[in-house]
Amino acid sequence: MTAAELIRSARLRHGISQASLARRCRTSQTQISRIERAEVSPSVDTLDRLLQVMGQRLELRAAPGPRGNRSEGDARADAELSASECLEQAAELSYALTAIASAR
Repeated sequence: MTAAELIRSARLRHGISQASLARRCRTSQTQISRIERAEVSPSVDTLDRLLQVMGQRLELRAAPGPRGNRSEGDARADAELSASECLEQAAELSYALTAIASAR
């Protein structure tokens, strides 16, 4: 599930308008719309804040992924990353993918 899908589905499940969510988070309806349309990739802190005002919490977990063309050494190095380093890598990937999608 993408960040856009997560926020939109939570908002609709709670019966909250974009404008109402924006007021609760002290942001603009336009910004909520941009997040829900995946025009921007919100930070983990922003996702957490949006969910908190709807009475939910963000839970992150690491799960094994496909091995692909990575060497065993690379896989071992990735397994030793701290939670902060994993989040940083995920954020960098999110920004890169958003830039690629925006270029289309």
